[in-house]
Amino acid sequence: MPQTVFFSTVDRLRELPLDKLKRAALVKVKFEEIKLWSDVVAPQGVIAIFSRSDPSRLNYANKGQSVGLSLICDNIRDPGNLGTMLRCAAAAGCSSILLTKGCVDAWEPKVLRAAMGAHFKLPIYPNLEWGDIENHLPASVTVHVADHNCGSETELDLLQKPTKAGDFGWVSSKPNPKNVCHEEYNSDSDSDDDGLSVPRVDAKVYYENWAQTPTALVIGGETHGLSLEAVQLAEKTDGLRLFIPIVPGVDSLNSAMAASILLFEGRRQLLKVQQASGEKRKTKAQR
Repeated sequence: MPQTVFFSTVDRLRELPLDKLKRAALVKVKFEEIKLWSDVVAPQGVIAIFSRSDPSRLNYANKGQSVGLSLICDNIRDPGNLGTMLRCAAAAGCSSILLTKGCVDAWEPKVLRAAMGAHFKLPIYPNLEWGDIENHLPASVTVHVADHNCGSETELDLLQKPTKAGDFGWVSSKPNPKNVCHEEYNSDSDSDDDGLSVPRVDAKVYYENWAQTPTALVIGGETHGLSLEAVQLAEKTDGLRLFIPIVPGVDSLNSAMAASILLFEGRRQLLKVQQASGEKRKTKAQR
């Protein structure tokens, strides 16, 4: 909902949906002032202040296109990456996006621009503790985690189970002590891992079957990686850690690229399940 709209010319104002501006204060200013206020290099001559939307009150455009897929962003701090992930989630038909504490503000200008309107396609729940994540997911959901520690390893290597936090790609070895019920460890130690074990979560290459029921995908930030809480949730829901194999000598994909590949593969698998279920019902009806 627009509260105040600053514009440099009336022509710029006419390009906007006037019915949406009825309750907004309209203020004409010099273009030089808009250039001063805006954080883009070439502003369009209009800038506005909006009230943030309440996800529970919006009628989202993607509601009828959902395939039972949710995205959980775990400590994503780069605004460009987060915006791109929101855009991909909307395009893949996700039902919701959950942001843990530590993620960049979803309404930060760079995130808004990179998301290209995704904020209004599906509900985004920001600043969530891990204890609240499950409240925003279906009861029968399976949570999978994206593991980028795949590099040039063979498929056999990929399926080996990690024994400590540092062996688990994208997993931070420093969990939130308020939420994680692991053994006590010394947070001041110089060691990265301190022998801290992680939950047992089997690995699978992304193109094999993993999305057969309501599914949530966790993508971790590139700096701190997946939190141990994320892997715990995957273990609790019988989820998997998903790999995207890449050729030797190439660095791992960034979080937004990995999210795009995994979300669309998840959508493909869920649609295939829905199609098979529909054909079975049709066959029974014909009998």
